[in-house]
Amino acid sequence: MGLLILGGTEFVGRAVTEAALARGWRVTVFHRGRHEAPAGVTALHGDRTAPGGLGALSDGADAWDAVVDTWSAAPSAVLSTARLLADRVGRYAYVSSRSVYGSPAPAGLAEDGPLVAGASAAAGQTAYPQDKRGGELAAGAVFGDRALLVRAGLILGPGENIGRLPWWLGRIARGGPVLAPGPRDNPLQYIDARDLAEWTLDAVRDGLGGPYNLVGPAGHTSMGELLDACVRVTGSDAGLRWTDPETVLAAGIEPWTDLPVWIPPGEMHDTMHGSDVSKALATGLRCRPVAETVADTWSWLTSIGGRAPHRPDRPPVGLAPELEAKALTQQGGGQGLSGPRSVRVMAEPLGPCSFR
Repeated sequence: MGLLILGGTEFVGRAVTEAALARGWRVTVFHRGRHEAPAGVTALHGDRTAPGGLGALSDGADAWDAVVDTWSAAPSAVLSTARLLADRVGRYAYVSSRSVYGSPAPAGLAEDGPLVAGASAAAGQTAYPQDKRGGELAAGAVFGDRALLVRAGLILGPGENIGRLPWWLGRIARGGPVLAPGPRDNPLQYIDARDLAEWTLDAVRDGLGGPYNLVGPAGHTSMGELLDACVRVTGSDAGLRWTDPETVLAAGIEPWTDLPVWIPPGEMHDTMHGSDVSKALATGLRCRPVAETVADTWSWLTSIGGRAPHRPDRPPVGLAPELEAKALTQQGGGQGLSGPRSVRVMAEPLGPCSFR
């Protein structure tokens, strides 16, 4: 098959590119040229936000079976690209986000759940949920049922440029007592970027369209299994100090941002880690074990010197050492921490990119 990838040089886009090349597909990557494209692709350069920025895609002789688009800013960029490619591409796969659902979303929400308001296919950049929903509307307006909407949740794996799993690996590699936010069996839903890539390629090959929640099954792993795997692969002397959510929150520690991936049990946890993915599973979604995702991410991280790349449009994540030390001291000393605060998790998007 012939595949056009809009992006294709970082994280999810790169995972799709590498998976397609491994299948022997003919791959064209359209990107801004800020990062080196994988060997074996045809590289086209352009900036979708600039006047005339799609010029490299304007050659009417070029055609592809499918396009994969990981865009997460102004929906109007998706609309203009889709219109340009409408007669030269068979299917349009847009990597969206579960952030398109109205928040908070109840556990078990399927693809027919209520969506955010205020999204427009022709809009400029606004807020992440509206931008992603607008991108969906743009792809659907041009491609109709040939548009595949990949509503990813939390994305982890090699190449991650958001910093969530790399932060945990780096922190645990330093060793010593580590604040581990409980409960230990707190279930997590995420998807390895490589599993997202394989499912997306299968889906465009098989002619699927419409929305799909794309994340691992509920209970695929837990916070305990994730952090235990980090301890094993780093070989450090880290000691996980499991701490109840009330104590963590009362110490002024923010879920999701200070302690990446973690959200305490409750409404926001259900939103992030309680998705119904039966539709994707029925079409062949396969999710590798968390131990494999962690081990491969650590191998990648060490191969690049231990410091992960970071997207400039996302704030850094991770707990300040002095705040962790204070929380560990209070945990051990019983210094009268107050009760749980309200949980603020929506300071940044819950969804890919994560995800690109």
